[in-house]
Amino acid sequence: MTIDSTFSASETHEVFNQPTPLENYNAFESDAALKHWMTTFNGDFAKADVSQYGHHVGHELIEAGFLANQNKPEFHSHDRFGKRIDVAKFHPAYHQLMRTAIEAGAHSLPWTTQKNGAHVARAAMEYLHNQADSGSGCPLTMTFAAVPAIKTTPSLAKDWLPKITARHYDERNIPWFEKEGVTIGMAMTEKQGGSDVRANTTKATPIDAAKTGPGEAYELVGHKWFCSAPMCDAFLVLAQTEKGLSCFLLPRWRPDGSKNQMLIQRLKNKLGNISNASSEVEFRGAYAQMVGDEGRGVPAIIEMVSMTRFDCMVGSSSLMRAATAQAIHHTSGRSVFGKNLHEQVLMQNVLADLAIESEAALAISMRVGNALDNMHDEQQNLFARVATAIGKYWICKRAPNHAYEAMECLGGVGYVEENIMPRLYREAPVNAIWEGSGNVQCLDVLRAMNKEPKVVEAYLTELASAQGLDKRFDTFLNGLKDEFVDLSTLEYRSRTVVEKLALGLQASVLLKDGDAHVAEGFVASRIDKPTGLNYGTLPVGVNCQAIIERAKPHITSNSSD
Repeated sequence: MTIDSTFSASETHEVFNQPTPLENYNAFESDAALKHWMTTFNGDFAKADVSQYGHHVGHELIEAGFLANQNKPEFHSHDRFGKRIDVAKFHPAYHQLMRTAIEAGAHSLPWTTQKNGAHVARAAMEYLHNQADSGSGCPLTMTFAAVPAIKTTPSLAKDWLPKITARHYDERNIPWFEKEGVTIGMAMTEKQGGSDVRANTTKATPIDAAKTGPGEAYELVGHKWFCSAPMCDAFLVLAQTEKGLSCFLLPRWRPDGSKNQMLIQRLKNKLGNISNASSEVEFRGAYAQMVGDEGRGVPAIIEMVSMTRFDCMVGSSSLMRAATAQAIHHTSGRSVFGKNLHEQVLMQNVLADLAIESEAALAISMRVGNALDNMHDEQQNLFARVATAIGKYWICKRAPNHAYEAMECLGGVGYVEENIMPRLYREAPVNAIWEGSGNVQCLDVLRAMNKEPKVVEAYLTELASAQGLDKRFDTFLNGLKDEFVDLSTLEYRSRTVVEKLALGLQASVLLKDGDAHVAEGFVASRIDKPTGLNYGTLPVGVNCQAIIERAKPHITSNSSD
């Protein structure tokens, strides 16, 4: 029997009814919501730079994100001669992600320009970056957030801030003073304490007993259960002195150019955030300099924590955007039961609900960014103090189920590793845990309310600025005040209260400045009469098609756009 050589097994079927990959596009220019909120909150001065970053994210950084996560960081304790080196080695794609972000100023923009809207513009860059890779976002965030803490100590700020804010990435394992630009990590958590940093046992002793206090040199002995990005050039750490918990800047190299006694024990094998090396470390007489006043470690670090929590809001909002974009793009390129999938009314309900959640998260993240840009204003300052914890709690809690629902929109193909959806799903829980879990955020809100009642007034004033725009919201706002009547059960109910405060803020911002269809969908489904616990339970009357069209990533025929 003769077999036709022109026929092969690959021709047993034709591949059709499959969408094209979401790639070769500008992630900023195709995102109507991001452009809208960046303009609303004064970030437009950096539009050209953010658009350029959107191009990188929609092109080469997509592949870099996959490579950086497929090739985990590797820990090398010693070199081939037996010398202790404590090095985590990364795939070149990780360095590509870091270099692109730092050269764009994604780690420093608010600290290097006086323009109003700088926090918003930087948040937009971070929002885009996390759609390519969240792991590299961790050291970028810590480097950015370290600036307010280090500013408290002029002698340190003079030497370190020019290098921290420089748009120069240098991955080499060499002393920080030999570099043009540096990155900063943090190591706060210990085994026995977790979020309770006052339980830390790491001890700090002055190298010269006659020289103590801000900027002076100490030696640290102890351990840290989590040290993120151990290849950074220095770390903000907490340790106990005779006067209590204090903050220190601990470099990887001592002033004489020798390796500091910071020993990496192992890298964590994590559920997600794979491209980022998280580690356990020991300090065996490690050199460090005090940041802020002795015994005032928590106040010294609180500004950094505020900034990292803000980045948790932005990061989880970014994951929602990436998931929503993937779901809408996939369903718009696939037909079922004789009709385009994203034209099926039940699928439209799901997609629109995902888009509403995504934009509501972005809206309040940018609103908080706007407050950070105006901290000289007492109202904005007070609002930001509590809004950051409220926003982090709510957005980060909503992200995991959002990622799952978006994954389901893709069906089986969304569950395989060649797709980005499994990575988004694994990434989604981390921001709710990092920088204080959900309970910690709720307790911090209560603590702020008790310590300074003005923050409650400022927050409610912000919500009331939308009063009169929608009767359903007005009713919700009036009912919200009742949550503070019974103070004896407030801690027990604090998750419920914080959830309502978050929903109120999202509704307020959307009603005042948002798209009318998105605002209506949000109020109808989250404020007026919530109809279901899952996504895809929007009430009748919501314009799903308009909401989907707004959230759809529009890809032009020119791949350079």
